[in-house]
Amino acid sequence: MVYLVVALASFAAALVATPLARRLSFRLGLVAEPGGRRRHTGRIPKLGGLAIFAAWLVGVALIYWLLPPADANDALRLRGLVLGSLIVVVGGLLDDRYDLPPLAQFLIQLAGALVAILHIIFIELFTNPLPTTALWEALPFFRVDGNWVWIWRPMALLFTTFWILGMINAINFLDGLDGLAAGVCLIAAAFFAYHSYRLGLQTGQASMPLFPLALAGALLGFLPFNFSPARIFLGSTGAYLLGYQMATLSILAPAKLSTALLVMAVPIIDVAWQIVARIRRGQHPMRGDRGHLHFRLSDRGLPTRRIVLGYYGVAILFGLVAVLAASPILKVAILIGLSAAVFALLLRLNSEG
Repeated sequence: MVYLVVALASFAAALVATPLARRLSFRLGLVAEPGGRRRHTGRIPKLGGLAIFAAWLVGVALIYWLLPPADANDALRLRGLVLGSLIVVVGGLLDDRYDLPPLAQFLIQLAGALVAILHIIFIELFTNPLPTTALWEALPFFRVDGNWVWIWRPMALLFTTFWILGMINAINFLDGLDGLAAGVCLIAAAFFAYHSYRLGLQTGQASMPLFPLALAGALLGFLPFNFSPARIFLGSTGAYLLGYQMATLSILAPAKLSTALLVMAVPIIDVAWQIVARIRRGQHPMRGDRGHLHFRLSDRGLPTRRIVLGYYGVAILFGLVAVLAASPILKVAILIGLSAAVFALLLRLNSEG
């Protein structure tokens, strides 16, 4: 019952907060003008991320009231999730207002990552995806304990920082078509909640699934305003928030990185491709352009809704693989196959112009 209450409360809060965020955007002049990477018409408010954050906080308040974390470490991690989200939301608001340079954006994202790490949200162990432990035992920064692989702590902190910053920028670049980033993150949050609930039954961590569930409810209430044709955009506020939440929620036990990697595989691969391509052209790797897969498909005449729904379909399909496939090897094989398919499509689009 508590799960339904949290989801419905966040959903209802988003339905109320999003129109308020639209009004506030117009009042403050925080609107997206036609031009740039997006090809919309008219002035579109871009404080959608503020509405999502407010709705998510409603869900969080209910979680702490109805089912507070029983474990001290869980309470510390969840406090870090809230504080880190607040930092990136404030930073995103500053970017929406002042169009911050890349270095300032990087420092904001880094601050959020450090808050997570200081609240023991970091990637220190993972399930061995290989049929043997020989590879991990031969590497200097890994230790095998049964079916678990432990990462040397300094390497774990470095990898966690890279994961959080990478996910924030992946969502930031994914936010190019109406409803795309919000919808994909809604699907990911729903899978995180399901996966956490299923494993939480075994570990007793009943509160963990509620945080991604609150995010899913908030996004579900926001998406009708953001789906094509959008009446409000996420803005940097929303992109930073969703990227940070995707990264940290995938780390928090008992969610798994494999779920995030499979659900978010297409945007992650696309961002990696574009960063390498920009460096090769001598451009700043974090400067957005219309080279991303969704923009290329749009520029070739595909309707926005068809592209967005296609992304949704891929995210749902591979999310099901993540939560239903029992074999880690199968997950790795599917991830490699999907990566190869996306790279092949990008190569083809590049060769065509």
